[in-house]
Amino acid sequence: MALVLSLSGCGVVPRLVARPADAPTPTPVTSQATPPASTAPTPSATRAALTIPQARQAMQEWVSKYNATLKRRKWWRSNARLDALFVEGALHEGVLERNHEDFGWKTEHKPINPAGLPTVLLPRPERQPSVGDWFIAQATYKDTKGHVRPHVLAFFRSPGQSFRLAVATPIHWGQRMPKPLLDADGYVTDMDNSMARAVTKEYRNFWNGERKKEGDSGYRLAKNSYSRKAFPAVNKGAYVGFAGTGSVFGFRTADGGSFFLFALLNDPKSVNNVLSEALLVPKGSTTIQELGANWFS
Repeated sequence: MALVLSLSGCGVVPRLVARPADAPTPTPVTSQATPPASTAPTPSATRAALTIPQARQAMQEWVSKYNATLKRRKWWRSNARLDALFVEGALHEGVLERNHEDFGWKTEHKPINPAGLPTVLLPRPERQPSVGDWFIAQATYKDTKGHVRPHVLAFFRSPGQSFRLAVATPIHWGQRMPKPLLDADGYVTDMDNSMARAVTKEYRNFWNGERKKEGDSGYRLAKNSYSRKAFPAVNKGAYVGFAGTGSVFGFRTADGGSFFLFALLNDPKSVNNVLSEALLVPKGSTTIQELGANWFS
């Protein structure tokens, strides 16, 4: 079983990500101590600071590459093609498309054609991990069923490489992305890493059916959570519990809450599904509100 140390730094919680044996290998990355918030933004010694226009352009370039790849015959069978586009939870989606072909099902990935310019949420340059850069993007486009919906995505790149998609999910009907707390220069503010770890633990406990452990993280899913409604139906199918998560991307919200974006991943011996989550914990609350989720199996 291969393990890859996930990225860390401002707004990202490190994770050990288990991969299926036949999946392409994401670039290994290591952790970095977070510098004081008062430090002036300076580029890394080995790379220039990423700007919002550059991040937006990077997403547009990724979308073009993604759409072109979908036109290639059996693109999901090529490790090189998957590895060029995806990392972490999104990488597992490409692997699962192979299962769809084996069962005679249609592939689920569809072209992405954003309406207008995406909104980019970017950490301060000195808060990026030494191993690369990341950003969150909000964009509106059709989901796999053809409905136009807002989506939230997280991208990461290692030094010298292009950005790859780490996690993405549509926002639930009736929900909306929270406004981020921005600093004076327009960068997102650090999320609470301890809260992020607790929230991901609670989601693993819930989806793994460990009801006796529900709430032991200090947080609970809201009663009207999509996951609470989806679990009974999902649990009747070919479902295997989650072994962990990929990186947790996030930021503090303008009203004092915390936003988190991550993917739950299977044990590499049984990759049957991936669940991407966009969550909000309001200020002073221990209730997790589910803003968006994407089940891929």
